[in-house]
Amino acid sequence: MSSEASLDRPRRRDLLDQREYVGIEEISGPIVALRGIHDVGYNELVEVIDGTGRVRLGMTLEVSSGAAVVQVFEGTSGLKLGSTRVRFRGEPLRMAVSPEVLGRVFDGLGRPIDGGPDPIGEPSDVNGLPINPTAREYPREFIQTGISAIDGMNTLVRGQKLPIFSGSGLPHMHLVAQVSRQARIVSEDSGFAVVFAGMGIKHDEAMYYIRNFEESGAMERAAVFLSLADAPSVERLITPRVALTVAEYLATEMGMHVLVIMTDMTNYCEALREISTEREEIPSRKGYPGYLYSDLASLYERSGIIKDRPGSITQMPVLTMPNDDISHPVPDLSGFITEGQIVLERDLSQRGIYPPIAGLPSLSRLMKDGIGEGMTREDHAHLASQLFAAYAHVKDIRALASVIGEEELAPVDHTYLKFGDAFENDFLSQSFDEDRSIEQTLDLGWKVLSVLSREELHRLTEEELKKYYRK
Repeated sequence: MSSEASLDRPRRRDLLDQREYVGIEEISGPIVALRGIHDVGYNELVEVIDGTGRVRLGMTLEVSSGAAVVQVFEGTSGLKLGSTRVRFRGEPLRMAVSPEVLGRVFDGLGRPIDGGPDPIGEPSDVNGLPINPTAREYPREFIQTGISAIDGMNTLVRGQKLPIFSGSGLPHMHLVAQVSRQARIVSEDSGFAVVFAGMGIKHDEAMYYIRNFEESGAMERAAVFLSLADAPSVERLITPRVALTVAEYLATEMGMHVLVIMTDMTNYCEALREISTEREEIPSRKGYPGYLYSDLASLYERSGIIKDRPGSITQMPVLTMPNDDISHPVPDLSGFITEGQIVLERDLSQRGIYPPIAGLPSLSRLMKDGIGEGMTREDHAHLASQLFAAYAHVKDIRALASVIGEEELAPVDHTYLKFGDAFENDFLSQSFDEDRSIEQTLDLGWKVLSVLSREELHRLTEEELKKYYRK
């Protein structure tokens, strides 16, 4: 496929400066090294041409006087040291952005794979531009996902970064599809444009997402970027950047609210580790490069709201925790950068509860700013706090019961066990196509709390108990 498919013929240097070099010095995995060249720039776009004339795109990783190290997005298979030709484009990788990208499916480098033409638009640097922190607006608007475990207890706010921490075999795929289909800002009664970036995912998983978008009618407001499992792993490093470039255009230029879903960030980090190993860099925890934190931040921080701009970017990255280890470097560092996390629990999933969102490790740090009177309901904050406290006590009682047996528990402990079952089966659990309003979610929270006696509800005000508590 032509290297210019998604680049919309971007500007090039003067033809007199279009130098082509024959021969490379070294090939190591997806990386090639060159010497005896003119001085080139960091992150400069490169064309690598093999003996058959096939053009592959690459990008400079390291530069010095008369030398460069280039990562080749489509792999180095078939390249030969003596016959490979290299051209430096004198510019970064760009993606043509316009409203035409909606309803389209692209590969990991932003080239159409749906049979349609290349999008026509102004080419934009996929690396993005830094945002002045003082130009950011604090996220406050409540986003209704229709999922009680998120809306009621881990509320998503417009402009927030709220990742999903999953594990192998857990239904994060269904949860992401449901959020992308149902998410809307209640105050504006508007849906989101969805930018989906799939990295290292299987073909059937990619088809599931596309089919979900098509069947729900969301495809016309979605842009899908797929770097599948059989694609070169180095391509995954560009996929989220291309997707975020489109999201930034839709938000800042078109004034749209954009929901960016990136899955799987663990595959992205594995590709980053692979490149770091090939470059013989000193490894950090579990072999990941020491700059993993800053690299992830360069993606996550491309979300938010800019003052005096009507649009916004809300991110829900998905990552699978190796061995369900939340202290693994990928979820650990992601949790530092983002404003909370939605954690999926294997025990809940094995008991048939969907979505299996863990009640205690899940957290939304911006929840307090997006709920309350005028946004959701005046009792929301205290109700969520009471649900968290009661469910935490349930976990303690279950642990105690596993040691001494349920028959040895006090009567109030048995009441808490009943509350735990009601909370999991009625509040957390819902069907894949069930879209609950925030009022339904809060009323359901009061319903499961009614299993407990009034004396156990210490985090609710007397006014709230009079108005909503029904034994």
